[in-house]
Amino acid sequence: MSFLLGASIAFVAFVTSAISGVFGMSGGMILMGYLAFVLPVSAAMIMHGATQAVANGYRAYLNGADIEWKIFGRYLIGSMIALAILSAIAFVPSKVMMYLLLGIVPFIAAAVPQKWALDVTKTGAAEICGLAVTLLNLTAGVAGALLDVFFVRTTLTRHQVVATKAVTQTLSHILKLVYFGVIVGAVTGDTSAHYDPEVLPWWIFAVVIPLSMLGTTVGKKVLDRMTDTNFRLWSQRLTLAIGTVLLLQGLALLLD
Repeated sequence: MSFLLGASIAFVAFVTSAISGVFGMSGGMILMGYLAFVLPVSAAMIMHGATQAVANGYRAYLNGADIEWKIFGRYLIGSMIALAILSAIAFVPSKVMMYLLLGIVPFIAAAVPQKWALDVTKTGAAEICGLAVTLLNLTAGVAGALLDVFFVRTTLTRHQVVATKAVTQTLSHILKLVYFGVIVGAVTGDTSAHYDPEVLPWWIFAVVIPLSMLGTTVGKKVLDRMTDTNFRLWSQRLTLAIGTVLLLQGLALLLD
């Protein structure tokens, strides 16, 4: 990896972590889109997983008092089922599929009528959330827009939403590291599917991880100044704008 590429990844990781620190999502979509552009799929998944696991984990720590742990426990059940399903087939998406999924999910999520939106606090919803979000996270790399569908109709405060989403996303990204770093190669017998230090040298993790934590800290300060109304309004607008760009990129690759 060249110094210029490493520096660009570090910069994007900082900015996107700050965005996610505010909205609890969106930043991960931008980072995944960039990493998929400059790295092979498996390497992009591992880099994204490491960065986002730390950023989300640190965000969960900063908002620890507001985490709804009962929701997380139920989410965990669905996540384990999703991991088992994909591990059985060791599925690795193409770049075209990743971009199309990244781009279209925010619009599908926005199109869900309010009366159909699932409330993650209700019986069975957190388990379904864990299953669906983890499946998407392991195929598209990001599932924040889908995760938001399960939180949009809750009575949770903005801090509870960000904190609980952070801890669930920390789990999802750790599972992504395990899946692409270990499981895919073990199931397929393809050693190239494992972590490759030539593609992702150790120093890029040493640079990106602290910057993702710094970006998260900056985002938290902005979140504290927002109102719940503005938080929900700008979350959807930003997600749809990012989805449009990623969808167009996917269509361009498909037609190329």
